[in-house]
Amino acid sequence: MPINPADTVWILISSALVMLMTPGVALFYGGMVRRKNLLSTMMMSFACLGLVGLIWVLFGYSLSFGTDHAGLIGGFNHLGLMNVGQEPSPVYASTVPQLGFMMFQAMFAIITVALITGAVVERIKFSALLIFSILWLTLVYSPVAHWVWGNGGWLAKLGVLDFAGGAVVHLNAGISALALVLLLGRRRGFPQDAMSPNNIPMVVMGAGLLWFGWFGFNAGSALTAGGLASSAFVTTNTSAAAAAFTWMVISWIYRRPTILGTVTGAVAGLATITPAAGYVSPIAAVPIGIAAAIVCYYSMLFFKNRLGFDDSLDVFAVHGVGGILGMLFVGVFATLSVNPAGADGLIAGNAAQLVKQLFGIGAVGAYSFVISWVLGKIVASTIGLRVDQSEETVGLDLSQHGEKAYGGLLR
Repeated sequence: MPINPADTVWILISSALVMLMTPGVALFYGGMVRRKNLLSTMMMSFACLGLVGLIWVLFGYSLSFGTDHAGLIGGFNHLGLMNVGQEPSPVYASTVPQLGFMMFQAMFAIITVALITGAVVERIKFSALLIFSILWLTLVYSPVAHWVWGNGGWLAKLGVLDFAGGAVVHLNAGISALALVLLLGRRRGFPQDAMSPNNIPMVVMGAGLLWFGWFGFNAGSALTAGGLASSAFVTTNTSAAAAAFTWMVISWIYRRPTILGTVTGAVAGLATITPAAGYVSPIAAVPIGIAAAIVCYYSMLFFKNRLGFDDSLDVFAVHGVGGILGMLFVGVFATLSVNPAGADGLIAGNAAQLVKQLFGIGAVGAYSFVISWVLGKIVASTIGLRVDQSEETVGLDLSQHGEKAYGGLLR
């Protein structure tokens, strides 16, 4: 099939939008930590841009989208972008250059690793994070991406649907983050000491960039500049709007309508609509967004206050739970009238799709947790996973990077 210029422009713009989300994560996470850990938190996201960007070109794309091996992993036929050029792939996004599709998928890999960091900020060694990220991208992200999106992937063949990353990105990141949280333990002083955000306007700016970039994330996953992209664009905004407003109302019921809660709600709505964006009607995004806010809000309280898990920035409650919820909603609201390449869900008379979605959630969740736990244990037993007490007390900005957010480099 010949290259379509409109589709090519759309995939390149969408790639740039998704790239912008990682600096958005840096601002969003950076503003929520204590002042002494602001730069170290932002550094984690920017390190992902560099590290994962390189790994993806060298072998990550090949393992994810190379020639299928038993439905489990891609082959080595695209190592170093071998056989990836300006012509379309015969398998993926056949109206755009394969280099464009590769770059679009690179941005997904980068932000998935960056999302995990929010759970472990303020106490993880930077060197340990880098080693873990290399291992995790190779042994967790790449196989899961192939299972769900790869030609011949076993979950794809089973009929599990994930339009833009509910399982591959959000569930994967959230579950893996939970494994690291359990390995690392709580921050010193948690939950007794106040650990207030250092810069809420920075958080709001980051959330705004995330919302903006998410249009590339979801609508770009149509891989064409047509009606499906438009539908995904609308469902994305509608779910975010419904979730932001609902979270605001919930926080108002308990105390006051906070901007921090409102933007967190927006991100929850965005994460939850991600797997469903190209399979459900725009009006279905309203209950999806409302449910996202309610379920993620109370999940956050349950895991942090009842179970005492110190998931620093609530990655599991927002992204893990949001990804699970979104995958389930695909099985409920999906309709062939929106996407003939998808499936009907429960409401359209196909209860079997909900069962498939549940199976996909279980398979990805179990694999991600177990392998992430093992990788975390390996890193902990070799170079160590956590900074020592004195480094944590002084803050990771100084102890890990020799910088201060307000004052510059150490002299």
